[in-house]
Amino acid sequence: MRRRILTLTAALALLVTGCTAGNETPDDGVVRLRFQSLAWQKESVDANRQLVKEWNATHPDVQIEYVQGSWDSVHDQLLTSFEGGEAPDIIHDASDDLADFAYGGDLADLRPLLPERLRADIPARSWETTTFGEGVYGVPFLQEPRVIIANRKILESSGVRLPTPEEPWTWTEFRQVTQDLTRTMGSGRYAVAWPLKEPVSVSLNLGLSAGGQLFHREADGRVTVRFTEADAVVAGTIHDQVVNDRTAPRTTLGSGGSDTLPGFFAGKYAMVPLGFAYRQQIAQQAPKGFEWTVLPAPAGDAGLTQGVSPQTLSIAEDSPYKKEAAAFLDFFLRPENMVRLARGDWMLPTGTTALADPSLHTARDGWATGAAVAERLRPAPAQSVRGYPEWKDKVATPAFQEYYSGAIDGAELRRRLVADGNRVLARYQRK
Repeated sequence: MRRRILTLTAALALLVTGCTAGNETPDDGVVRLRFQSLAWQKESVDANRQLVKEWNATHPDVQIEYVQGSWDSVHDQLLTSFEGGEAPDIIHDASDDLADFAYGGDLADLRPLLPERLRADIPARSWETTTFGEGVYGVPFLQEPRVIIANRKILESSGVRLPTPEEPWTWTEFRQVTQDLTRTMGSGRYAVAWPLKEPVSVSLNLGLSAGGQLFHREADGRVTVRFTEADAVVAGTIHDQVVNDRTAPRTTLGSGGSDTLPGFFAGKYAMVPLGFAYRQQIAQQAPKGFEWTVLPAPAGDAGLTQGVSPQTLSIAEDSPYKKEAAAFLDFFLRPENMVRLARGDWMLPTGTTALADPSLHTARDGWATGAAVAERLRPAPAQSVRGYPEWKDKVATPAFQEYYSGAIDGAELRRRLVADGNRVLARYQRK
């Protein structure tokens, strides 16, 4: 028994040494920080790597190691790395994934670390997405509105009114347009394809346009779910297009956005609601002569308002080099660099100076449409809700999937989101 205890003690000592050794300044006096990036498109990876290279070339005493992460596994990977004391110093993530890490003490409060230039350049509405309690735990730097990518020839030949950010379709008008388009397109073709492999964020974020909120903070500070008539506008429109109107196919409900593009290029679907960044794939993959355009998402009582969960950069609480990490963020997110990152990811920067760059307001590839709705972007409803990942995975995702396919009705959707959902959230609010 004594030998086993000694062996375990030695193993733990080695583990602690292994976790902390990378945080000590080496004999050469060079601070080395690990930056885990989730960039995945070639242009985006190239932009991230180039900026790291430029920093390293001019800061010999603070060197950045680029570490490639993955959006598919980042939440679980960060959980493991935080628990093991091996988290990267600088962390790329999305704002709707930060709540548990922020409340759990894994991320540094950036308020005393960030320069005034950076704090002032990003609007307060964007900072709200990374504010949890009294602290700020990430820098929101890229945002992606949802837009409608449309086959220009089909829409123009049909005679329907094309929406603009100044005069968008209402949700009622959008439903009528899809009915009219489907009738003119012929058998086996649909006005719209909804790729809803991840139905929750689509439903909640677009739901803000109709005044939906879903999550409500009560007087005692608890967050509860309430599914109101406003919350039902967008969800009901999608359901009716698939189940009642047959203007959208069931077959795409379990698909990702990329899965719908072959059918879109073939003329099977006239429109596909997608994240703004999908324009890159369309520009690169569309057949020669294919004409496409970017339309704003429909508007409700709250106009073009929609929720976003910006991409973020955070600093690990355990990093002993927070000031150096913050200095890198200041460089990385200079306005001219934020434009490079936005163009590399085909997204919009949060910084007002970067967003004003003329290259982000051109008609080509729909940049101007995205930039026009940028001021209407608001924090996604689930931003600060503890337990949201479990609520989404165990309750909301299957409920929305079944509702959109016609397997359950609106009353059952409401019951699951509210009754089952509040039971999940209650566990986290007791912690």
